[in-house]
Amino acid sequence: MVEKKRLVGEGIGFKIRLGFDGVLIFLIAIALLVKLFGLYPIPKIVFIVLSIVGLLPVIHSAFLALLNKELTIDLLASIALIFSFLAGEWYSAAFINLMLAFARIFASWTEMRTKDTISHLLKYRPEKVKIKKGEHIIEVDIGQVKVGDLVIIETGDLVPVDGVVVSGRASLNESTLTGESLPINKKLNDKVYASTLNVSGSLLIKTEKIGAESTLERIIKLVEEASHQKSPLERIAGKFTTWYIVVILMASLGLYFYYHNFSLVLAVLLVVCADDVAVAIPLSFTSAIGRAARRGILIKGSVVVENLPKVRYFLADKTGTLTLGRPKISEIKIFNRLNRKNFLETLGAVAVCSHHPVDEAIVSYVGEHKIHIDAPGEFHETPGEGIIAIFGGKKIIVGRLEFLKNHGLVIPKKIKEEMKIIEGKGYGIVAVSIDKILAGFVIFADEIRPFAKNLITVTKKLGVREWLMLTGDNEKVAKRIADEIGIDNFRANLKPEEKLKAIEEHKKEKPGILAMIGDGVNDAAALAMADISFAMGVIGSDVAIEAADVALTNDKLERIPEAMILAQGTRKIVNQCFVLWGMTNFVGLILVFAGILNPMGAAAFNFVTDFFPIFNALRVNTLKISV
Repeated sequence: MVEKKRLVGEGIGFKIRLGFDGVLIFLIAIALLVKLFGLYPIPKIVFIVLSIVGLLPVIHSAFLALLNKELTIDLLASIALIFSFLAGEWYSAAFINLMLAFARIFASWTEMRTKDTISHLLKYRPEKVKIKKGEHIIEVDIGQVKVGDLVIIETGDLVPVDGVVVSGRASLNESTLTGESLPINKKLNDKVYASTLNVSGSLLIKTEKIGAESTLERIIKLVEEASHQKSPLERIAGKFTTWYIVVILMASLGLYFYYHNFSLVLAVLLVVCADDVAVAIPLSFTSAIGRAARRGILIKGSVVVENLPKVRYFLADKTGTLTLGRPKISEIKIFNRLNRKNFLETLGAVAVCSHHPVDEAIVSYVGEHKIHIDAPGEFHETPGEGIIAIFGGKKIIVGRLEFLKNHGLVIPKKIKEEMKIIEGKGYGIVAVSIDKILAGFVIFADEIRPFAKNLITVTKKLGVREWLMLTGDNEKVAKRIADEIGIDNFRANLKPEEKLKAIEEHKKEKPGILAMIGDGVNDAAALAMADISFAMGVIGSDVAIEAADVALTNDKLERIPEAMILAQGTRKIVNQCFVLWGMTNFVGLILVFAGILNPMGAAAFNFVTDFFPIFNALRVNTLKISV
């Protein structure tokens, strides 16, 4: 509520400033147009009043900057305006005020873009919440909800808190957090997050996080903090502005003492006193951060945007990052001429009662083949070893090879050798026996994430030289994954502390910007050591949001090259803004010294050319970044 009130207050302030500058622009523009086209004789006093009114916010801004021991472009503009008044160049002063008012509007708009993103997120937080207390249902303000409260979410409701489903089923639209438009099905024990929308169904959720601790609030905080961080390029621009002002003032004095031509000095000042770069550079970075956030890419500040195009090396965790961290059935081998449908029915019946990830993968595989699964007559599971069940009057054993051998199964030498070859390629095997006869085996592997292979290819086209995979898995599994997706090098059997050592060694051996991708929880320390870190699976994870420079809310690997493409485009646009500013100033000065531009012409030239860098900065919003 405090955040919303603060944003409302800032919004009112923005509207007041916008209204002032809007009216000023309107009046000056009308006066200048009437004057230029000779439509009606406007008294000079009109321009005098408008110029003095326009000077007030400029002097105020310059004075506040001086109190903070800063030299800003407003100081140069104030001097140019005062000189215009002294020279009686009221039309020139009107032009320069027109430009400055536009610059203030663009600067305020840049600032409010971040506020708009935050306000957009805040509108997904409901004011009222339905809570279940015993047999009663009461409605309370969002601020009264406590951790542990049971919250009712019906069709069409926004989820007000982070929590876990205790009953019900529903489809939630999580696009506010992840950018993913397809609804996600939620059932018992699933996590739900504030700001998501219940498309259909109903849920009873137990509150786990409220207020500032919720995922929504943490993302809001991240976006706001990111907008206030200045990149090295922005800081350089700030230092350049200081030196630029000093040089221009000294040069103006030198020109006056050399030529004794006050009109020439004034024209020079009116050409070079520009706010365009001071507005265009922050606008470029803010637009990039806001656009990325709308695609589920949370970038922590313009420093990260500036460094992303410089990434030359990528380190990646395997499980949960390049792979989904869950097994997928690759192949089923069936022996003794058994009927495949009957074999899968038997296999599914044994696996359906287990919660082991491989058994769940078996059940999914059987279901994909449209085979009905019945429950077994008897069931006994030895954790980590295997299952013994009775199905169709037969004794079925499913599990590790040693487990089956311990229960009397004799495996032919040829099949043993075949299994050894398969395991040597990094695959896992589950054997199946029916009445102590080997009926077949299941080959499985950690499922590779969609786009993983393309990720390596695309990032290398963007300038990445090498990919290194770090994993705690064994050598065979690591090699299979590396070969399959095109990883250059890998290191296997690593403990968490060994991953840190690997990063240190890599940074010493191969200088250059190093990026790392991890899950943001297990890899938090390693992510912190990298120059730029990408965290997967950040929804609901405080550690992930804190640890990463770039947090991916929707776990799509394609968002990584998208962030890099956006950053590269933004950097080019920023450089173009500097070039445009330099070229227009150079041309303007040539025209002044050639006697083509008088003070009024210089002010008009400045007004028109100031829009070039600003409009160029807005192109960040139209960059093509999809891969």
